[in-house]
Amino acid sequence: MDFTFGPEADSFRAQARAWLAEHRDGWAAGGRGWERTLGAAGWIGLGWTGDYGNRRATLAQQVVWGEEYASSGAPGRSGHIGENLLAPTLLAHGTPAQRDRFLPPIARGAELWCQGYSEPDAGSDLAGIRTAAVRDSDGGYRITGQKIWTSLAQDADWCFVLARTEPGSRRHHGLSFLLVPMDQPGRIEVRPIRQMSGEAEFNEVFFDDARASAEHLVGTEGGGWTVAMSLLGYERGVSTLVQQIGFEQELREITDLARTTGADTEPVLRARIVRQWAELRTMRWNALRTLGTDSPGAPSVAKLLWGGWHQRLGELAMAVRGTEAATGPSAWTPSRPYELDALQRRFLFSRADTIYGGSDEIQRNIIAERVLGLPKEQRP
Repeated sequence: MDFTFGPEADSFRAQARAWLAEHRDGWAAGGRGWERTLGAAGWIGLGWTGDYGNRRATLAQQVVWGEEYASSGAPGRSGHIGENLLAPTLLAHGTPAQRDRFLPPIARGAELWCQGYSEPDAGSDLAGIRTAAVRDSDGGYRITGQKIWTSLAQDADWCFVLARTEPGSRRHHGLSFLLVPMDQPGRIEVRPIRQMSGEAEFNEVFFDDARASAEHLVGTEGGGWTVAMSLLGYERGVSTLVQQIGFEQELREITDLARTTGADTEPVLRARIVRQWAELRTMRWNALRTLGTDSPGAPSVAKLLWGGWHQRLGELAMAVRGTEAATGPSAWTPSRPYELDALQRRFLFSRADTIYGGSDEIQRNIIAERVLGLPKEQRP
């Protein structure tokens, strides 16, 4: 694809940069308040087809907005799951009534979403899920089971859940894609998962006879696998390019630290820094090359590239720090938990980069089977 930025994108860049600078005071609040600010100005849902209170933007303009947002240092988005995953899925597979009900609140920043896919015994192997949904007397569904590694579930208003609606079905057969309200006391419980970095953005979610209405089945009953796989394809593209802007800032921070500590004069560390820079540029050009295409292997290639790259960046940060990487920012005392600084937390969190979102092993299987045409892995 011949992807170029023209005068229209340049004008949009100036507009985005000016708006972000004007609303810098709202960054500190983050979360739901910041989402509402973005929504009021129409900055949520730039790439959607249809008018749901969102601005309409070309692909180049969407990239420009993402780059300016990341470069400005604006807060992390708590609404990105609804905007970038669920919304395109509803536009592709949802009914007009579902789009009219759910897209405007997402565009306003009024409703936040989480993703109910992975389970304790079905992480990267999504087809092995066991959460069950059975029809109740009024045609809706009662959901029982457990999801895990559910990002931002503690703040979400809704969850899109992949559940088994056909008893006795196996693998990708008999699954359905349901939209489930999270405000169901006694029926839905969210338990934060404290990670070794000290953060807890992931959660366990327990469903105990939780309810989803019949109107909130996306696609057909038993056809949820197609919807779920379609959704996973939206995790690349513009969002990948925006992610790389953040990576560039992290690499710059480590490079500046290397100059301060003198690590940039050590040949091995200097070579590692240069390699990280070159690989990041390669990732950007690969993302631009596949932007707007429908290659079945593109999401898996992108995940393999950035997962390993970011994990190596965390390791590089500790190498640049040297022996100081083993100590916290303040003295440890029995009455105060061990503290970590930003680079240490980033290093520890990056250990999961090659696991969450589909492990490296799963991504390689996808590439082998769907792109290279190799025999499928034998599964029980």
